Amino acid sequence: MSHFSTFPSPPKLEAKHFTVAIPDADVAELKSLLKASRLGPSTPTNSNPSDHSLGVSMDWLRTAKQAWETSFDWRAQEKRMNSFPQFMTKVPVQIEGKECIHDIHFMALFSKKKDAVPLIMLHGWPGSFIEFIPVLGILAKKYTPETLPYHVVVPSLPGYGFSSGPQSTEFKLADVAKIFNDLMLGLGFDKYVAQGGDVGSGVARILTMNHDNCKAIHLNMFSIAPPQNDDLSILSQAEREALDRGAVFRQTGWAYGIEQGTRPNTLGFALSSSPLALLAWIGEKFLEWSDENPSMDEILTDVSIYWFTNSISTSFYPYRESITRGPGYYKYHEKPIGYTWFPREIIPVPDSWIKQEGNLVFYRQAKSGGHFAALEVPEVLLKDVEDFVEQVWGSV
Repeated sequence: MSHFSTFPSPPKLEAKHFTVAIPDADVAELKSLLKASRLGPSTPTNSNPSDHSLGVSMDWLRTAKQAWETSFDWRAQEKRMNSFPQFMTKVPVQIEGKECIHDIHFMALFSKKKDAVPLIMLHGWPGSFIEFIPVLGILAKKYTPETLPYHVVVPSLPGYGFSSGPQSTEFKLADVAKIFNDLMLGLGFDKYVAQGGDVGSGVARILTMNHDNCKAIHLNMFSIAPPQNDDLSILSQAEREALDRGAVFRQTGWAYGIEQGTRPNTLGFALSSSPLALLAWIGEKFLEWSDENPSMDEILTDVSIYWFTNSISTSFYPYRESITRGPGYYKYHEKPIGYTWFPREIIPVPDSWIKQEGNLVFYRQAKSGGHFAALEVPEVLLKDVEDFVEQVWGSV
């Protein structure tokens, strides 16, 4: 799709074309490590193949290990990634008075329409830029460079995938937002819309708080504590059921976040030493947080990116901040907010909560979908983003 790779104007940042090409030796090493890795013992808690409430089952992990070791085609997945334009650029950011240069990887579809809307789409953990490949695929089939209504930029978060990691223990989401705002400005866009879920939703909210160039945001996750004046009687049955699931998640599903936020070193060393451990840690989230399980290829591709780029340790930094931040971290602002409610989102909140936190002008409830909306139901997410942009862009 090289025809979508032409920048609308010469970028201020030097952006070089990038191709995913993992060395053969690294692929062979992965397979050797998988072959040498043993599964843990069968226990009463991991023997039910359909129950992942206590983590991945023995049956699933055995099947996934075998697929990753024998039938999974990494080169085919590379070809899929490389079918979309990708770039690398360097973006400086000041942290504690010191300038740090970050290598930022991004996938993009650029339009030749003069009035195309710049749109940055932000993934989270344990996802990666590949979450948005289905969305880009829909756009590439639906439009030509001459008719595409958007310039779509999908970066890898710093410390994730092919983007370089934090250079300071004080690296925060505000620094990520600064990097991505400078990225969009450096690509020639003086105003833009941001979309995000999970960590990406937090970055998008900070973009609207701290950077005037970000004019509006659409989110598929909105992290917020239950308001004190919450009136459950106004909620639908589906919303109440989703809130109940969210309460269970906070009680039984958040242990991973506490570990990643408080003991990132130990966990990082453990997961970086064993692809099987990494598979279990990440695979559990895809199985538990999705409405319908992603395909084995989708899960293995995501885990492979973490493994080949050795980035699981550097992906933990948002959790250190989430452990310590208190009320008022996100500030109310009047910029337009769009939100799509997905029933199996791990932190599902009703529109009445969001209205107390920002200027919610667009709200829809999807019939299906979970935490990885861009991957699970790309058509639904894209339709809502397009409708939101159409609604707000002329007034921002």
